[in-house]
Amino acid sequence: MKNIFEIVDSHCHINFPELLEDIDGLLKRMEENNVSKALCVSVELERFPEILALAIKYPNIFASVGVHPDHENCEEPTVEKLVALSRHPKVVAIGETGLDYFRIEGDAEWQRERFRVHIDAAKATHKPLIIHTRKAGNDTLDILRERGRGEVTGVMHCFTETLPFALASIELGFFISFSGILTFKNAEEIRTVAKAIPIEAIMIETDSPYLAPMPNRGKTNEPSYVRFVLEELARVKGLPIDAVAEKTTSNFHKLFFSNEARTSV
Repeated sequence: MKNIFEIVDSHCHINFPELLEDIDGLLKRMEENNVSKALCVSVELERFPEILALAIKYPNIFASVGVHPDHENCEEPTVEKLVALSRHPKVVAIGETGLDYFRIEGDAEWQRERFRVHIDAAKATHKPLIIHTRKAGNDTLDILRERGRGEVTGVMHCFTETLPFALASIELGFFISFSGILTFKNAEEIRTVAKAIPIEAIMIETDSPYLAPMPNRGKTNEPSYVRFVLEELARVKGLPIDAVAEKTTSNFHKLFFSNEARTSV
């Protein structure tokens, strides 16, 4: 597929072994599909050094720092640690953070407190948040309103929530990012959200190595597959592919590379 437009993968985990073992091939396939940049997202502080190493080695790979909401047996983040690790210029975001009540049993206050820590770090660094939310939409918004107070922005990644949640997130200054789920046959509700919200609020991602889009569902996902998310988004919105590529790429740059977002502490 030869494109004349630029695409970005706003959320991936290329430091995971199944992708890292073929990093040269992965980067080549990104280039062949005009995927110019990828943001490799942190899920544990213990694995952050390998993400930063990738970002330092490859000019078109960028990093975030954070701890996934449902990772329990790992180093607990502090505001001070997140701020310190985010000082490198290739670290463009705080996260992935948020709330995930899908598998949790018992009190989830530890998740909510971890989320607050990430929000405080985003406020201190002026870097955007990458938010994961699953079965926790109301609490996610409540904590953002309570703790963020209009001082943080970011993206709701791998979106699977409702249209009212999307509109409330946009009102708070957040982008909505669609993954390969957008292409799944049973994802009509997600397509309804994608059609309803403005393109100015949308980004695209793979969340690779997970959630490979059609026609590669079931395979190991990778950043080059973000083209299929782009194509489906363009179809859903009834817009030319190049226009959707231009806008989602512009949104990515606006969020992660604006002067405010890149201000160091």
